[in-house]
Parts: sequence; structure tokens; C-alpha cells
Amino acid sequence: LFLPSLFYSASLTFSFPCNIIGSGIFVSPKGVLENASSVGLALIVWIVTGVITAIGALCYAELGVTIPKSGGDYSYVKDIFGGLAGFLRLWIAVLVIYPTNQAVIALTFSNYVLQPLFPTCFPPESGLRLLAAICLLLLTWVNCASVRWATRVQDVFTAGKLLALILIIIMGIVQICKGEYYWLEPANAFEPFQDYDVGLIALAFLQGSFAYGGWNFLNYVTEELVDPYVNLPRAIFISIPLVTFVYVFANIAYVTAMSPQELLASNAVAVTFGEKLLGVMSWIMPISVALSTFGGVNGSLFTSSRLFFAGAREGHLPSLLAMIHVKRCTPIPALLFTCISTLLMLCTSDMYTLINYVGFINYLFYGVTVAGQIVLRVKQPDMHRPIKISLVWPVIYLLFWAFLLIFSLYSEPVVCGIGLAIMLTGVPVYFLGVYWDNKPQCFNTFVGQKFCVVVYPMEDEKKNEESAEEIELKEQSVPLSAEDEQTPKSADC
Repeated sequence: LFLPSLFYSASLTFSFPCNIIGSGIFVSPKGVLENASSVGLALIVWIVTGVITAIGALCYAELGVTIPKSGGDYSYVKDIFGGLAGFLRLWIAVLVIYPTNQAVIALTFSNYVLQPLFPTCFPPESGLRLLAAICLLLLTWVNCASVRWATRVQDVFTAGKLLALILIIIMGIVQICKGEYYWLEPANAFEPFQDYDVGLIALAFLQGSFAYGGWNFLNYVTEELVDPYVNLPRAIFISIPLVTFVYVFANIAYVTAMSPQELLASNAVAVTFGEKLLGVMSWIMPISVALSTFGGVNGSLFTSSRLFFAGAREGHLPSLLAMIHVKRCTPIPALLFTCISTLLMLCTSDMYTLINYVGFINYLFYGVTVAGQIVLRVKQPDMHRPIKISLVWPVIYLLFWAFLLIFSLYSEPVVCGIGLAIMLTGVPVYFLGVYWDNKPQCFNTFVGQKFCVVVYPMEDEKKNEESAEEIELKEQSVPLSAEDEQTPKSADC
């Protein structure tokens, strides 16, 4: 009994950091350094972001075992603050968070593929957007065609990011041993190349937080975890410090080979790093990062359907978005919706604007969820909590959260304001689509169900229950009633 549990914990602890580590470490260093204004402050931003991420993960761990529902912060916000708040979390995730994340990863993929072909200039924006769209369409087709193909793509391409990061860190250690650490000396590290600004520092934290995205993914599958009371905190305590270590040392490695000006002038930091240190083998870096980001787009498409299903189960989304193909068992409507909304995000190729946009909205709801933890403690102090942390931690998280949101909104009022406006458009949608009970039949009729050849998964469960009931009745030699024999089964296509 002990060995399977040990292997499960080890695999969970390994998969957790692999899910966090993605394209962010290959795109965010430039955004963090640009806003932090010095190498030293940029490294502090990476460390503090890791610490705040760990605190947020601990708060989510308590909520995950107190409200053991899949769906993550959507489920927690809905249960604590009510249907409207939960719907707005789902609405912004469907329209902003998932599409923008996928657009950034796809653009990172196209940047690292095209940058070696344009060594003396940036790749054309139209080419970046076109290649990102092709990547997205191809992987949407793969995920629609077969679950097995999608998981195999993920397994194969996960190795790319690990190879690239291991290579970067090893080369950084070699550089330090050679004495190449000019920008790590305190006198040089904190020499600003522009004036420090509190608003820009807040944006640096937003850029860094994008790289740590995925820290709450285990809360989306809480119902499927084995012994979550033990494995969830264990995965957090081991994985997030490990990810922070990798990110900080990757950034240290970058500045051993490049000056801040060279790093800021590069659109593909790892490619520039490889060209400076790997010589004829520099081709390894763009290929490794391209493999990593290709797998990242696939993983995001693959997991987004879980949130759609959780929302449809609660009646907050059309059931069409939670339906699966009758033969392939793939969530085709959800994948097509996500693909189309992501393609709309590709109207711009400015990844850093997109990161500020999605980072602000993400942190907004992270804070609301952590505030919900305090509200739940006050409203239901005697509720069973297998994991219970000190309230000092959510208070620290909320103080940082308030600083980040206020100064981000001050620095990027248009970008952050658009995100808030999109979120508020969900209010009338909630009252029309969810709160209004006596809707006309046309609201619940979906031509797309026939077009995609999909059914709601619950129908299969009903069919299985009916079949089991029939078998049990036959075994007991009890004939079905005439009414049962004449009534058509609702699950029949």
C-alpha cells in the first residue's frame, strides 16, 4: 500500500512544476527587466513573486480540501459569494484568461521559430500572427480528433522546456565559474537604466506572475486527486520553491551572457543567449523552446474543457460547451470556441500588453478567492477543514494584491480598464442566461450540437444507470412495466 502511494506522490510532485514551467520563462524576463529598471530589482521581483505564489497556493490548498469540488477558484467564488460572482469568474476565464494565455504562448512559439530566420531584425508581425494561428488551428484539430493524440503530443513536447532550462542553467553556472558575473555584483546589479517607478514595478510583478501561471491547476481536479489532504500541500511545498529556484537561476544565467540592453533588445531571449554561448550548436535553443511552447498551447487547449464542464454542470454555461463527440469523446464545441476566441486575441502581436491584460484580471480573481477564505472562516468557523493555515498568510497575500492592482491600473489604465469592462459585460449575460428561469425554448436549442455530433456526458451516465437497472431487474426476474417498455430512453441519439 505504501509504494503505490509513494509513486503517486512523486509523479504528482513532478507533474506540478512541469505544469507551472512553460513559455513564461522564455518571454517574461524581458518584461520583468524592462519594468523593474535594474537587474537586481528584477531578480528580487522573481523571488518575491515565487514567495507570493507559494502563499496563494497554501490559501488555495485550504479551500481545495474545504470545498472539494473540481473547477478551482470558480467553484470557491460561487459557493462563497454566490452565483453572480462565480459566473463573472467563469465569464472572464472563458473570454479573456484562456484565450489570452494561449495567444501569448502561440506568439512565443512563432517568435522562437522565426527569430533565427531574421538574425538582424525582428520578424514581421504578420508572419508572427500567421504562424501562431497555424499552430493553434493544428493543435485544435489534434485535440478534436483524439484524446490519445493530444496526450501523446503533451508527453513528447514536455521534454523541450526541460532541456532548454537545464541547458540555460548549466551554461550560466559555467559563465559564473569563468568570472562572467559583472551584472550580478551589487554595485552594478542595482544600477538603474531608467528611473524607478512604483507603477512600473507593479507591472514587473504582473509579467513575472505570468511565468508562474498554473500554480493553482491542482485545484481544478481536486475531486480526482488521491488523498488530497496529504498530496496537495506536499506538491506545493516541494514544487513552488523548485520552480522559483529554476526561474531565478535562469535569469541569473541570462545576465551572465547579456547586458540588460542586449536582453531588452531581443524578442527571443533564449535564442540570443544560445547564439552568444553555444556557437554552432545554438540551433538547440530555438528548437527546444519551440517544442516547449507548442506543447504549452496543446496543454492549455486540453485542460480548458474542465472549466467549461464545471460551469455547464452548475448551469452557468450552455450545455453545448460541455458536450463531447459521440465517438471520439472529445469536447469539440469547447475547443472550437476557445480556438476562435484565441484567434481574435492575435489581432496584436505585442505579447507584453497581452500579459499585462491577462495578469491584471487573473490577480483580481485570485484576490477575491483568497478574500473568500477569510469570509468562510468568519461565516462558518466550525466547518471541517483538513488543512487550516494561519490567517496571516491570506492577509499578506491581499496586501500584495491591493498594491498590484492599484498601481497596475495606474500604469496601464486602458489595458486594465478593458479587462474590467469585459468582466462587467457578464452581469447582463448572467441575468438573461442564468438568473432568468422562464426563458423561451429557443434559448436552449443549439444547432451546434447536431453540427458537431456531440452529447452531454451526463446522458451517457444516465444510459449506464438505466442499463444497470434493467440488468438488475432481469436478474431478479422482475419484468419491466409496460410504461417502461414504451418510454424511449433520453440518451438515445
